[in-house]
Amino acid sequence: MAVGAVARAALWTAVVAHLLVVEYLFIRYGQGKNSLLTVGKFFGLHLAAIMMLQIVLVARLPWLDRRIGMDRLTVWHRWIGFGLVWTLILHFTFIIVGYADLASQPPWDTFLSLAGVTASLLGMVAAVIILVVASISVRYVRRRLPYEAWHGLHLLLYVALGIGLVHQAFEGTTFDSTWATVYWWSVWGLVLAALLAGRVAVPVWRNLYHRFTVAAVVPESDNVVSVHITGQHLDKLPARAGQFFIWRFPGHHGWWRANPFSLSAAPNGRSLRLTAKAVGKGSAGLRNVPVGSRVFVEGPYGAFTTIHQTRPASLLIAGGVGITPIRALLEEPGGPTTVLYRVHTVEEAVLLPELQALAKARGAQLYVLTGRTGAGTPPNVPFAPANLAAAIPDIVQRDVFVCGPPAMTDAVVHSLRALGVPRRQVHAEKFSLA
Repeated sequence: MAVGAVARAALWTAVVAHLLVVEYLFIRYGQGKNSLLTVGKFFGLHLAAIMMLQIVLVARLPWLDRRIGMDRLTVWHRWIGFGLVWTLILHFTFIIVGYADLASQPPWDTFLSLAGVTASLLGMVAAVIILVVASISVRYVRRRLPYEAWHGLHLLLYVALGIGLVHQAFEGTTFDSTWATVYWWSVWGLVLAALLAGRVAVPVWRNLYHRFTVAAVVPESDNVVSVHITGQHLDKLPARAGQFFIWRFPGHHGWWRANPFSLSAAPNGRSLRLTAKAVGKGSAGLRNVPVGSRVFVEGPYGAFTTIHQTRPASLLIAGGVGITPIRALLEEPGGPTTVLYRVHTVEEAVLLPELQALAKARGAQLYVLTGRTGAGTPPNVPFAPANLAAAIPDIVQRDVFVCGPPAMTDAVVHSLRALGVPRRQVHAEKFSLA
């Protein structure tokens, strides 16, 4: 079984096992004072279970990340988040209606009465924070906010988490059993430990140990620059070709500005290299990063590596600056390899001389595909199923690694499925934070 499939099976088996225990505990100890409150407690219990899963998905645990990929974990986190919001609304509604029925008073009066109880008030505050953050995470709103602003507001969820935990501790009525209470808080302890380890302890320790520093800044073209990073004991950094880091340049951009850039060269134990195109403020300013300045690095992250390769032969497809992880992968030894590099013009082909030298050294085939998509007669559609099959006759027998603009990546993946390339042989990753 592929390593990604093993990781997914392990994660979801743990989730299902936990939910089965939760269901048992609820059936045994979760009865409320009336049927409405019982339903409200049911949703409250599962709201907490969903929050546990949400934390694990974004804890950036190395074992999960390099087997599943941050992009996929983040997508799961986003979609499960919608379920969390609806579960929260249902929990709140049934609790208010349940207590209103119990006290024979209008729901609004019940709401005001509960707001005067510390445990209930804490739950309400946590709920408001979650709903506010959920509203700014709707795609229409999210696309209109700078990443830094969205991320800063999103961090309020940790405040909601802390308040929610105190709310649960004060309530203390769900489980009338010592061992059930011990189990519940033990799981919470493990989840919080995973979060602190992945998001705080590991990054801080690695930066203190490796002491990353800018060694050189090399312009590759008018709008592309490479930054070389050195440090201590880099041979012990568990990075692989195809992975990416989250880079911060505190003395240049400030701590709040973080950018995910993949390695544009395979890690060699002595230095790291990122290559970026000037798109936003962060990447555009890299050309001016002072040599010798300190760098705060998080990672390595990503499942876009050869540990997922299932066949000896491979096809590497890149579009634009998406060539950076592909160029790194080309350094790794392997079987027959073909590289398709999609750019509008040859002049836009970043790192082309390096690619040509690497391809020659490895005996790999390199094709630069130019021109605008759809132009000409017949239309220029290099990644159409028929064209891919003609260029790579044995494509079904290869692992395919794809990195480029989302539209190109989607088109390639669609064509690969049309050609019958098994899903386990298709590797595509989006390098982004949200």
